[in-house]
Amino acid sequence: MFSRLTRPRAIAVCALPVAALLATVVFAPLPFSVAQPGMTANVLGENKGAEVITISGAPAQDTRGQLRMTTIEATSPDTRVSLPDVIDSWFRTDQAVMPRDAVYPNGDSVKEIERHNEEQMKESQDAATQAALGYLGLNAKDVKVSLKLADVGGPSAGLLFSLGIIDKLDGDGSDGDLTGGRVIAGTGTIAADGTVGAVGGVALKTQAARRDGATVFLVPKAECGDARAELPKGLRLIPVTTLKSTVSSLVALETGKGSVPSC
Repeated sequence: MFSRLTRPRAIAVCALPVAALLATVVFAPLPFSVAQPGMTANVLGENKGAEVITISGAPAQDTRGQLRMTTIEATSPDTRVSLPDVIDSWFRTDQAVMPRDAVYPNGDSVKEIERHNEEQMKESQDAATQAALGYLGLNAKDVKVSLKLADVGGPSAGLLFSLGIIDKLDGDGSDGDLTGGRVIAGTGTIAADGTVGAVGGVALKTQAARRDGATVFLVPKAECGDARAELPKGLRLIPVTTLKSTVSSLVALETGKGSVPSC
């Protein structure tokens, strides 16, 4: 048996499921992670009390500048990110909303993700060593390189590791520092043949770099647009594609001879 409802009461009753739906949408967890600028580390120096790059079998030279690898910090894979979190981050320049699958492999546990990131870091360090020694024409059997960077995972420090090895062994190739005494930061994967790859999160990494004193940022060429989007004042972008061209750009920047590409 149905009774006739007045209009105000009918509207109120119909609004109940709509309100419930909105509440569900607002507070339900969403498949996103919220990221922000993370730590940076000078690969030419120490990190948490230990030298990042240790070389044996060949003389290593002193360096004056810094080569800072950069990171982003993202909410953990089991953190609940809701619509208000997404909206808040959307309007901030120091945070970014990223699909969780782009940050963490879908379906993996926290421990599996940590293990995966550690494996990627190890592979990146091996490739960085091969690329650097190959660039210098040195044999890995004669020169031993140890790379240590605590609490950081993934492959995005590869380029900076290679540059750090080159700077410690050969500098700019003419008795000078590859950095020219500057604080240079950057990001990018590295392959054993010296190819530089894209990494993601570069807009946040440029902010971390400038915060920690960098005036130059090395960015994979394919990500120039992302890096320009929120570029901090006083930070110069240099696009890179290979280890060889990156070294050439840094030498040109240091000596003032030759062209330095820009995004």
